Amino acid sequence: MNPVLSATSLIGDTVKNAQGEKLGTIKDIMIDTADGRTEYAVLEFGGIMKIGSKLFAVPFDQIDVDTANEQLVLNVPKERLESAPGFDKDNWPNFADQGYRNEISSYYGARQ
Repeated sequence: MNPVLSATSLIGDTVKNAQGEKLGTIKDIMIDTADGRTEYAVLEFGGIMKIGSKLFAVPFDQIDVDTANEQLVLNVPKERLESAPGFDKDNWPNFADQGYRNEISSYYGARQ
């Protein structure tokens, strides 16, 4: 059975890859209000003390909850995330735009 967690318990949590490298932290969670599905985790990555950091929309189905180690796991190499389509904190994309959604899903190989 999958764990059921509150959004507030996930925001600020560290995300690691399968190699144990820290990829960033969950900044926000995007929910499709039409069907109630959790669509994306907004991951903050890079920079020093959040200066120069970048935000990434990651399809939520690409993130696993590792309950044994109490962490979130995104199984992508750090280098792949560094080259992922991202945005800055003052210029968020339109998550309802189907073109943007297709780009993100395609990049991570997620279901649509």
